[in-house]
Amino acid sequence: MRFLKIGFLLALGLTASSARAAGLTSIQVPATADNPALSAFVWSPCAMPPKEVKLGPMTVAAVRNCPIAGSRLPLVVISHGHGGGSLNHHDIAETLADAGFLVVALNHPGDNFSNLNRSGDISIMFQRPRDVKRLIDFLVTDWPQAEKIDPDRIGFFGFSRGGYTGLVLAGAVPDFHDATVPCPEPAPICGEIRRNEIPAEPLSRDPRIKALALADPLSFFSTKESLKAIDVPIQLWSSEHGGDGVLPSNVGALAVNLPHKPDFHVVPGSAHFAFLAPCPPALANSQSEICTDQAGFDRVAFHRSLDATVLEFFRQTLGPASAN
Repeated sequence: MRFLKIGFLLALGLTASSARAAGLTSIQVPATADNPALSAFVWSPCAMPPKEVKLGPMTVAAVRNCPIAGSRLPLVVISHGHGGGSLNHHDIAETLADAGFLVVALNHPGDNFSNLNRSGDISIMFQRPRDVKRLIDFLVTDWPQAEKIDPDRIGFFGFSRGGYTGLVLAGAVPDFHDATVPCPEPAPICGEIRRNEIPAEPLSRDPRIKALALADPLSFFSTKESLKAIDVPIQLWSSEHGGDGVLPSNVGALAVNLPHKPDFHVVPGSAHFAFLAPCPPALANSQSEICTDQAGFDRVAFHRSLDATVLEFFRQTLGPASAN
C-alpha cells in the first residue's frame, strides 16, 4: 500500500464540508505490559455553539471539551485504514455526534500516520481487533464519562484495514492461506504468509458490537465458512474501481457470502480513497493520488449521502440516540 505519510496530511489537513457543532476531545488509553497506549478523538453531542478549533493546519467548527449532552448514548467506534488516522472520517463522526451519538476514532499503534513501524507485519492484523477491544473496555469502565455510554448499543465503522478489523470483531475468521484471495499487501506481510509466519494467538469476536458499517474492507474472507459466525447487521460499501489493495470483486463476494444479507452499496464512479473525507485545496494539490477522483465523481456530494446513510443505518440498528 502507499498510504504512508498521506495519513498524517489527512489527519491534519482535512476540512469539514459544513460547519458542525459536535463536542470534541482527545483521550488516551494507558499502555499495558503487552500493549501500547491508544490515542483517540471523541465526538459528542454538544449544546453549546461551535467555535473555531485548530488542529495543526486545520480549523474546524467544534467545542473542545464540551459537556456531553444526553445520557445512555449509543457509541460508534471508527477504525481507519493503513497508515491513516483518527480524523480520516471526521465528517461521519460529526454527523453522528450531531444526531446524538458518541463517536470515538482511534489511531492504531504501529499502523498510523505518525508510526508505521508494524504496518507491514502480519501481527498488525491481530493487534488491530485487540486495539478496538481495549478501547471499548476503557470507555465503558475507566473513562470518566463512562456513564454517558449505553453499553448495549455499540456500533463500528471501518475503512479498508478498518473494515477487516470490524469483520474479525464480528466473528469472521481470516484465511491468510486461501489461494483464491490475492495478497494485496507489500512485503513483508505476503512473505510472512507464504512462510507461515502467522501469530498463533486467537482472533475472537467482540459481542458488544451490535452493528457495523464497512467501507471497502480489506478481505481475507473468501468463503461462507469464514463468515458464518457473523450475526449482527452490516452496512457494506464498495467503490466501483477499488484500489490500494482492495478489489471490488472481493467486496462483492463478502456481500454474497455473509450469512445475513447486508445493506450493500456500490458507489458508481468511485475509487478506494473516495471514502476519505473531502480534501482541502492545499492537500488536493500535493496529494492528488488520494484526493483526485474519477472524472465526474463529486466526493463532497457523495459524502453528504454517505454520512446520512450511515447515520440512518445506526439509528435503525442501535436505536434512536434519545433512547434510554
